[in-house]
Amino acid sequence: MRTLLTESEIADRVRMLGQQITGDYQGQPLLVVGVLHGSVVLVADLIRSIATPHQMAFVRASSYRGSTTVHGELVTTLDGLPDVSGRHVLLIDDIFDTGRTLERLSQEIRARQPASLRAAVLLWKRERQEVASQPDYFAFEIPDEFVVGYGLDYNGDYRHLPYIAVLEADDLATPSSN
Repeated sequence: MRTLLTESEIADRVRMLGQQITGDYQGQPLLVVGVLHGSVVLVADLIRSIATPHQMAFVRASSYRGSTTVHGELVTTLDGLPDVSGRHVLLIDDIFDTGRTLERLSQEIRARQPASLRAAVLLWKRERQEVASQPDYFAFEIPDEFVVGYGLDYNGDYRHLPYIAVLEADDLATPSSN
């Protein structure tokens, strides 16, 4: 695999996002909602950089199944979401690829009448975008390549990597041993 973004590049940019989010919410209580499982690492690092009062929750969304690298049917589950009515919500996902996941989750959360809703992602593949909406915050724009690490996986592997890497053809055939 080939490293696309280093651990230090990610750490620096996540800290900057936390500072920007802190400034934008200026002490207003915030509900941070992570999309399982890919955003867990980003959420853990980002909430430590947000210096405004906040709580956190998680929802599920998945469009990849097994060892595929192409999208399937999008399935969402908001069972872990508390009452968002009248609250400021920041939805966090690992990657904005086609945009269908964030758009769908945003629609479902907006239906619950939050005071505001913004979205943050670590990675944005602009050339793959299929929806009109876009994230309010993003750390890096990346090319259309299948990436793993820092929470992103391939068939359940590679989430633990502290950097973002592009999988090569040989990597797709063998599980991670890193």
